[in-house]
Amino acid sequence: MASPTTTGAGGNPEYLGVETRLLDGDLVGFKVAMTGASSAEDVERYARCAAAQYALIRGYGFARHIRTLTDQNGGVWTADAVYTISPALPRGLRTIDAEVTVADCGVSGIPTV
Repeated sequence: MASPTTTGAGGNPEYLGVETRLLDGDLVGFKVAMTGASSAEDVERYARCAAAQYALIRGYGFARHIRTLTDQNGGVWTADAVYTISPALPRGLRTIDAEVTVADCGVSGIPTV
């Protein structure tokens, strides 16, 4: 599996920012963009890092992935991801522990919100 900190089509990854939008209650959308990704998985990880940090900022400890749409255009990868955030571990298989995920993102060199 490729890591965005070690591989990428353009060399080193460049993280181009996060746009966060509250969709409804605990449902939050994240739009992220980056260059130097080796696959859609790299930009999906960037969105997951943003979601985890957002959950912590709002005083929540967990998030659950709803969906992520990715695209590549001219070397720029984008992701449009939706997560729910919650104070307790949500039901479902695609949950993340926000604190653990943010720590992992820091070690991997992936910025958060």
